[in-house]
Amino acid sequence: MYVYDEYDHCMLAERVAQFRDQTDRYLAGKLSDAEFLPLRLQNGLYIQRLAPMLRVAIPYGLLSSRQIRKLAFIARHFDKGYGHLTTRQNIQFNWPELVEAPDILAHLAEVEMHAIQTSGNCIRNVTTDHYAGVAADEVEDSRPWCELIRQWSTFHPEFAHLPRKFKIAVCGTPADQAATQVHDIGVYLIRAESGEVAFRILAGGGLGRTPVIGQAVFDFVEKRHLLTALEAIMRVYNREGRRDNKYKSRIKILVRETGVEKFREKVHAEWERIKGSALTLTDAEIERCKSFFTDPDYVRRLNGSDVLTEKLLEDPEFARWHRRNVRQHKQPGYGIVTISLKQTGVAPGDVTDGQLEFIADLADKYSFGEARVSHKQNIILADVEQRRLYDLWRDLSTQSLETPALGLLTDIICCPGGDFCALANAKSIPVAEEIQRFFDDAAELEEIGDLQVNISGCMNACGHHHVGNIGILGVDKRGEEFYQISIGGSSAREASLAKILGPSFARDEVPGVMRTLVDVYQAEKRQDESFLDTYRRIGHEPFKQAVYADSH
Repeated sequence: MYVYDEYDHCMLAERVAQFRDQTDRYLAGKLSDAEFLPLRLQNGLYIQRLAPMLRVAIPYGLLSSRQIRKLAFIARHFDKGYGHLTTRQNIQFNWPELVEAPDILAHLAEVEMHAIQTSGNCIRNVTTDHYAGVAADEVEDSRPWCELIRQWSTFHPEFAHLPRKFKIAVCGTPADQAATQVHDIGVYLIRAESGEVAFRILAGGGLGRTPVIGQAVFDFVEKRHLLTALEAIMRVYNREGRRDNKYKSRIKILVRETGVEKFREKVHAEWERIKGSALTLTDAEIERCKSFFTDPDYVRRLNGSDVLTEKLLEDPEFARWHRRNVRQHKQPGYGIVTISLKQTGVAPGDVTDGQLEFIADLADKYSFGEARVSHKQNIILADVEQRRLYDLWRDLSTQSLETPALGLLTDIICCPGGDFCALANAKSIPVAEEIQRFFDDAAELEEIGDLQVNISGCMNACGHHHVGNIGILGVDKRGEEFYQISIGGSSAREASLAKILGPSFARDEVPGVMRTLVDVYQAEKRQDESFLDTYRRIGHEPFKQAVYADSH
């Protein structure tokens, strides 16, 4: 992972000192709320329904065990003993005291972490596929390119006050775990027929009030021109994006109103002006960033298949966990393990200080001292020897972290919702829990198979409900909490936006609606067909008719 140099440490220390002074002046009444607002946002601090919320950046989702332990310390000493992992690979603390926020930032700086540009109208934390660097089928490790983008975008003077917040995702795998097509900019690593690896760049994607799938602005960009291509997109957006209406200020609106062809022309004209500038990447700079993401000291010619096969045959519970939560690794003899944080009765994505300490120990013991945050609000140990998977599973079971839920209906993506967020129309967490309790039979969940459920408490779509196979949106209906349900969404490579079923439902009706949707799927599916594939084959109407027939 990237290691800070002397410049990085100095920059971060100065930023912490600066924000401490700003906070002291605000608390002393020398700065107004309006004056302090952009200052706190630039340091990841929101004012939520009940308390401030601090969003901490986890660049491309990668954490060392030392950093995980520091997050546990912060959760224990400055919060209520837990943090919340987000769909963009960050962690949020929901209960810090404003006066203590500078102290938290100082603690983060000790382990090369920060909250810079996790909020505000700037380029936010760059995200990527959480299997980057270890996936057996990836084109190339995307993490060095994320790091280059992070260094380019952090404190970029031209893009510090954009029309609206801006999010970039990079993907190097065919499956696309990063929701790349619904970001303001989505970057795909591609391989040409010649074997050369380059980039395909999309722009204008996004969720929120106006969900849009991004469209290609560059079909083929050589590696050395990555930053100039991104700079060209940003310049056009910064000049022409609307600032008069925050609901129309995202780049997706600019692309739509301009037309993708005209927008593409403007970007390419800008690119021609800057293509040979100092932003052009040299081989030395590319190799510098790649040097931080070398493979760990794998045991070569490792053969753990015999031990693994024996344990899979001996223990059906372990076999079920392995089938769901372990993915193929590029290195023979290793596996990629997802630790599910989706135990029934626990808010999806919440992780306690004790669990963080435990996961840090597991990272040291099994995965070269590193872990990752996934877009599905889980934790990944990316480099586990196959012969040690059974031992890891048994260790996980001591802390009830062995849930074999990955990809199943109960592996719900969920924002904090009305329990915390001042913007939310309705609560999200209780709905997720009720669905998990309603579908509590492990055998049935396996029979249903892959089915992504996403829940958002408002139209800002922090739970990515637009791209859930089943999406649930909290809405306000005459002062009461109701839930609008959509189906058919996906954030994978063949991305699609879910279509609303119809009128919204009261909270106690949601599990029953879910049951009806699953029943239609199971009645209509062909052999080994997923929920999404069945939906795309039979269409919207059979699901809609069944749901509203049952609800009246």
